[in-house]
Amino acid sequence: MPKERRPPAAPQTAEEQRLKHELIETEGILAATCGRHAIHCLTIIGTIEGHTLAPDNQKTTKYEHVIPLLVDIEEDPAVEGLLVILNTVGGDVEAGLALAELIAGVSKPSAALVLGGGHSIGIPLAVSARRSFIVPTATMTVHPVRHSGMVLGVPQTLRYFEQMQERIVGFVAGHSSISAARFTQLMHNTGELVMDMGTVLGGQQAVEEGLIDSLGGLGDALQYLYGEIESAAPAQGAKDF
Repeated sequence: MPKERRPPAAPQTAEEQRLKHELIETEGILAATCGRHAIHCLTIIGTIEGHTLAPDNQKTTKYEHVIPLLVDIEEDPAVEGLLVILNTVGGDVEAGLALAELIAGVSKPSAALVLGGGHSIGIPLAVSARRSFIVPTATMTVHPVRHSGMVLGVPQTLRYFEQMQERIVGFVAGHSSISAARFTQLMHNTGELVMDMGTVLGGQQAVEEGLIDSLGGLGDALQYLYGEIESAAPAQGAKDF
């Protein structure tokens, strides 16, 4: 039988509301809600910041904030599901892959929703949840690994780039329906971007390529999570006998 809905929560106090708004403003996250099920909303926006600080005029998602948050989501028995909302230009490759691996390792139902953009290293993050959604107006830019700063012109540098790119391609292919060969082909496309390599996919195209599971919005993602939570409830209850 479907899991019963939780009783309505008591009205939040003024202090609870203040802390909630402060969390949204400072960290860009929303703690587990008091709706039909407790879904934690994690937003990944702007530039994904890694080991070095991004410029002050850029909006960032700091991976050192998100890592402990994901651990808390996994450990907190009150949290029933995870919703990841993305509007990111990409950023640090290692930090992005680290977050993607953590999201993929969450045992609770999870869904990702791409709004605006899910570019570059945002793509592994978009496919890391159990189910991915994208709105029709969103875009995703697939391109090869880039590097800023000093680069040594030696074979070892080229091999390092190749290995990093292989890790990205392998993760995306392993967590979506697109093949590694097709993703690499989109990455190395020279006929679309001016003075660059890669492919820009709209929402419908991302679904047709198998990169994203479904076209949909916030309500679709929440309904998926509710369904997954409720379908798992009988199995959990059976352990009590």
